[in-house]
Amino acid sequence: MLLTPVEIRDSVWMALGSIRANKFRATLTILGVMIGVSSVIGLASIIRGLDGAVEKSISDLGSNSIYVTRFAFNQDWDNLTEEERNRPPITVGEAKAILDNCPSVTGVSPQNYYFRPGGNIVKFRNQKANQPRVMGTWPAYISVNNSNLSKGRFISEADNQQRAMVCVIGADIADGLFGQGGYDAIGQEIRVNGYRLRVIGVFERREGSLGDENRENQLVAMPLSVFEKMYPWEEELFLAARAASYETIGQAKEEIINALRVYRKVPYGKENNFAISTQDTFRDQYAKVSKYIYIAMMVITSVGLMVGGIGVMNIMLVSVTERTREIGVRKAIGAKRSNIILQFLTEAITLSGFGGVVGIFLGVIVGLGLNWKFHFPLGVSLFWIAVGFIVAVSVGLVSGIYPAMRAAKLDPIEALRYE
Repeated sequence: MLLTPVEIRDSVWMALGSIRANKFRATLTILGVMIGVSSVIGLASIIRGLDGAVEKSISDLGSNSIYVTRFAFNQDWDNLTEEERNRPPITVGEAKAILDNCPSVTGVSPQNYYFRPGGNIVKFRNQKANQPRVMGTWPAYISVNNSNLSKGRFISEADNQQRAMVCVIGADIADGLFGQGGYDAIGQEIRVNGYRLRVIGVFERREGSLGDENRENQLVAMPLSVFEKMYPWEEELFLAARAASYETIGQAKEEIINALRVYRKVPYGKENNFAISTQDTFRDQYAKVSKYIYIAMMVITSVGLMVGGIGVMNIMLVSVTERTREIGVRKAIGAKRSNIILQFLTEAITLSGFGGVVGIFLGVIVGLGLNWKFHFPLGVSLFWIAVGFIVAVSVGLVSGIYPAMRAAKLDPIEALRYE
């Protein structure tokens, strides 16, 4: 038999009255659901921020950038094959081969870094830069890597040919050596691991991602010819190339592969002895990792919600036991089984629903706070908020069915005798 609106209203009010009369018990019930839902929302917000940070980091590389390296970025160094161990390094020769044979490539930037034991030393008078990175490159670095200068100019082809002792420094280097803003940097001579270089430009400050400072802010870039003169033993480098457009990136990759196979004398039928990566390569690699992150999130939050559901059921079973005489009185004066079931289901759903609402607010606060702490993009997933609330109400519904059915089946005579 269907319940009338009056019966539904009375059942709801009785359920809410029972919650108000047992505040401590209701709080414990809400707490379990709140923890489960807040973990869902909090983890979803953090993962959303991580996704945004990774996407920003990948986008900063440039949509039509292509990277050529000796090994893939995800290379398993513990399981190198014989062929991989014998691969020749990437050199300037490969960069020239690309420029000469790849019409879809508009620029190539060889980049070689020097890592001094104990760290590089970059000084101006008594000031010392913090964690500098020393690099040799070509003039195309600016266009290939989507970089900009805040002042001065970048390395020219003449600088590279004449081995001019000049450099372009990052924003953090300029601030550390010449004060905030590095206004007096241009034209000054700095010492880079003991060598004197004249500053001709300062990189525009770039925002970091994934909680780290952008490495270009600590960069000291010099002509590759000067770098080779200073550090002749550093032969291996990697190449950053730029396709004419995103639409031609596939064609540019094919041209680069063909040019490098010829230059590196790779026999027909053999695998490439070099690796090529693009934005899509990094996105695919992250997608594989993020899949397991989402699985871990689902496992963790499912355990939390299951514990919350068990808590709701236990509390409702205790409530049924405590209110056995009340149930007997209600049934004796004409209450139907459906009235009893509705009362206890309403109580369970209200408790879990309220716990879900509190958990959503707590999860949003925690998620946004941690994203801010790690410098991730701030964002909240409305989808997961909806899922969290629906799951919370569902937990109350499922967990309340058994206690409600048990209460509805009580014999009124036996219930009235219960002490």
